[in-house]
Amino acid sequence: MEDHLHRRDHTGVQDFVLLEDYRNPDAFLENLKKRFHEDLIYTYIGPVLVSVNPYHELDIYNPEIIHSYKNVNFYELPPHVFAIADASYRSMRGENRDQCILISGESGAGKTEASKKVLLYIAASSTHSSDVERVKDRLLESNPLLEAFGNAKTTRNDNSSRFGKYMDIQFDYKGAPVGGHILNYLLEKSRVVHQAPGERNFHAFYQLLNGASPITLKQLSLTAEPDAYFYLNQGESSSLQTMDDQANWRAVQHSLDVLDFSQQQQKALFAIVASVLHLGNVKFEADGKDMAHISNPNLVATVAELLGCQEDKLLLALQNKTIEANNEKLRSPLTVDQALYARDALAKGIYDRLFTWIVHKINSSLSNRCKIKCSLMGLLDIYGFEIFQVNCFEQFCINYCNEKLQQLFIELTLKSEQEEYQREGIQWEPVEYFNNKIICDLIEAKPIGIMSVLDEECLRPGDTTDATFLSKLGETIGKHPHFISHSVADNATRKTIARDEFRMLHYAGDVTYNIKGFLDKNNDLLFRDLKEAMVETTNAITSQCFTKAELISKKRPETAATQFKTSLAQLMDILMSKEPSYVRCIKPNDYKRAGQFDEKIVLHQVKYLGLMENLRVHRAGFAYRRPYEVFLKRYKSLCPATWPSYRGHPKDGVQALVSHLKYGEDDYRLGKTKIFIRFPRVLFATEDAFQRRKHELATQIQSKYRCFHQRKVFLRMKISAILIQCHWRRVIAQRLLERRRKAALVIRKFVKGFRYRNEPECEENREFVKFTKMNWLKRLAQAAPQSVLDKTWIPAPRLLAETSGHLQKLCTRNLVLKYVKKITPTMKSQMKQKVVAERLFKGKKDVYPHSVKDHFVDSRLAPHHATLKDKLQKLTNENIKYCTYVTKYDRHGYKSRKRVLFLAVTTLFVVDEKDCKVKDRVPYSSIKGVHTSNLMDGVFVIVVAASEENGACKGDIILQSDHVIETLTKLVMISNNESVLQIAASGVINHDLAGGKQGQIEFSKGDNYLVKKGKGGQLLVVDGSNELRLTNSDLDLGAERTS
Repeated sequence: MEDHLHRRDHTGVQDFVLLEDYRNPDAFLENLKKRFHEDLIYTYIGPVLVSVNPYHELDIYNPEIIHSYKNVNFYELPPHVFAIADASYRSMRGENRDQCILISGESGAGKTEASKKVLLYIAASSTHSSDVERVKDRLLESNPLLEAFGNAKTTRNDNSSRFGKYMDIQFDYKGAPVGGHILNYLLEKSRVVHQAPGERNFHAFYQLLNGASPITLKQLSLTAEPDAYFYLNQGESSSLQTMDDQANWRAVQHSLDVLDFSQQQQKALFAIVASVLHLGNVKFEADGKDMAHISNPNLVATVAELLGCQEDKLLLALQNKTIEANNEKLRSPLTVDQALYARDALAKGIYDRLFTWIVHKINSSLSNRCKIKCSLMGLLDIYGFEIFQVNCFEQFCINYCNEKLQQLFIELTLKSEQEEYQREGIQWEPVEYFNNKIICDLIEAKPIGIMSVLDEECLRPGDTTDATFLSKLGETIGKHPHFISHSVADNATRKTIARDEFRMLHYAGDVTYNIKGFLDKNNDLLFRDLKEAMVETTNAITSQCFTKAELISKKRPETAATQFKTSLAQLMDILMSKEPSYVRCIKPNDYKRAGQFDEKIVLHQVKYLGLMENLRVHRAGFAYRRPYEVFLKRYKSLCPATWPSYRGHPKDGVQALVSHLKYGEDDYRLGKTKIFIRFPRVLFATEDAFQRRKHELATQIQSKYRCFHQRKVFLRMKISAILIQCHWRRVIAQRLLERRRKAALVIRKFVKGFRYRNEPECEENREFVKFTKMNWLKRLAQAAPQSVLDKTWIPAPRLLAETSGHLQKLCTRNLVLKYVKKITPTMKSQMKQKVVAERLFKGKKDVYPHSVKDHFVDSRLAPHHATLKDKLQKLTNENIKYCTYVTKYDRHGYKSRKRVLFLAVTTLFVVDEKDCKVKDRVPYSSIKGVHTSNLMDGVFVIVVAASEENGACKGDIILQSDHVIETLTKLVMISNNESVLQIAASGVINHDLAGGKQGQIEFSKGDNYLVKKGKGGQLLVVDGSNELRLTNSDLDLGAERTS
């Protein structure tokens, strides 16, 4: 708990005893509110647990949380219902002392859920065996069944317990649950016949109607419509969003099976529930004599069938009552009001006895089969103090019960405080508190207590009413300081009390009770005729609930108040015999909303639960107490004399510690085993100092640990490195040895294989041959030819000579096939042209090798001359196959002219590139020859024969082309005449000029490419081969012509 003290400003203190202003209810509420908004729903008042209902699920009940609270000091972990359960369980086991946990609070505060969590913890913490698991299952399964028949929706709680329950769980010497026993108190049976607006009847009715199968409902003559039944439709709230009646019905059926309810008993149980519903729909009409008459006797027949009694006898009992006078029995008809009272009394009586029978049946199922001495842990889940707009007989009994519990609580709390002080040798200081014994005496004292007066009025002959009862109270206890009625109050108070009301000043506040129905509810009489009808039933349950002994006995039954008073006295004796633990449940608002904290409502509950009184008792002496060992273990770091460890007695260590912290003389006391601190501020100052000290210690611990850790890592790494080196050297040596052995074997094999390499394959040369083949194949894969032009082939060993030949052929065929598959029509055309060019020029003309790399094209014209081709085709009606730029040297002095050469299908055209005028037109049939030199030049001569078409002979045509190989190849292929091409190897070409004259062209090698007229009138051509600049010159000429 001390771990959270430094967060007290944000989440409040975990123990109200540590509040500085503990007498101020506002400080109490503020601390509760802080914790509630942080979902910290549990807070201690010393050993008492205060629980605030969060109205939503919290993940604080899982198996991990349960395990964390096992066998842990009570204040070591944050407040929790598991801590209460664990402390009680360990005290029972360790000290062999019977325990009880008292859970109280008003409706909707979470009492039932708290009792479930206690059972959950006990089931998870105890030992496991088949018998133990059986008992655990039955303990847990008793809840759904009791909730179905004993819980109902009220305006404040959708699952309000309308009865008090005390459960004793029996444990063997090992701490395992071996049995249990349940006591029930004051079932609110009036709810069976009447519900306030917004409320429901007991859950069992709705679960049966909504969850049972149609066959079951048909057997019980029921319909699945709760509003069709008078006992269910008065509250106008038959549906409930927060509860699933169908799922709960299945849970009830499972509980009945687990708790050994036979099928016959289950059918009888459902038949009784159905009979109550049918009874509520029985209607009465007044006849002429104002006597009651049943208007729907068919329902009475249904009830008689379900309960197994005589229909006519039940019908007669509902309309008449038997009066015995002077040993004579007279039958007296009932009025409508009397008949309705009899009907409702029968319904209440049947349901009340059914509930009691269910509890007895559960007890029979939980009974301990082993006759050994057992330890007990009691669990009291009982209604809290109730103050409604209209408070009746039920609220009077409930509040009386809470007065007794408060009296017991104060007595046991003071007793435990005194015993602890005496054990520790500390002087006890008297505590001022309100002793509510005066209120308990006002209710239960004889002969003038309220209950005594009520019983006297019920038993007194004559016309007694609720008004006479109230008048009698005014006469007997009217002057009591805690009782006020209209007749004895002063004028101011009378305005707040009606004439049919009285007010009691309870310890928790003033409560005004309405006396209407006090006598009837206290008498709780069931007419003898109805009892006689019920005694004869054949229903398996009602036949046990209504016995003939009741009819034989002449003794008047005890009143409800007397029965409750007796059972409450027995409960007080049970609780006084056990060591108690307390859980006080609080609801934060009336609307069941999560996160909403209504201070007015909470303050009211704090008051009537007596929490402030409880806090004052615990704070009367010392706010904080812990064993020396625990206190010293936590705070020893604050004193040099006790840090890091103290070897002496813990008490001496604590004395040295508090002296070092300079506690005042009145701030603390040292007992025999514990230190007692009077003021919370002293503890807070100590805790704050400890929080600061933790940072210093953390730094020191970090420094030391880092040094220790790094050295540990270094040593571990060093040892690891040495081990790794050792093992690695061994591994390397082993690998080397193995490698050498394998190498020796391989070498031996290959030596033998080399010696027998030329022999047929045998054991000696098999590996060598295999390796030789593999090695040669690997080298061949890397050095194999990649193109058809590559004729290289690595030599093969003699044993692979034949294989090598086959592989070479396959490789060549494969390369050729791959190459052929890649050839396109364009490439094929190129190849044909290149083949022709090779045939014509290879080895004959020096410029040929430089043309191989270039593709032949069909047009060398620049884009701006592209129209020349179209114009010529239109002019000549011929298809142009090839066109290129040329330079023409005329026949009159060899002057150069820029022309365009066009090769059509049948004719050669030389055209002026400027005006597209045809300068020469020569059919291929007129060409006698085409002459060119064997040098690097691009000059060629077209020898034209004279003909009628050409007219007079103009002479041969002298042209120069930048792509002479391409041009001449195209000319030969288009004219389809290779024989016209002649290559002059002499260096001189003679040609015809205009007018029949002869001209000569001389070719020579030189540094620069040059074409000019010589001094002798001949045309001189220098090829420029010495500088090998033909290609560049060609490009330059082409670029110049293109521009």
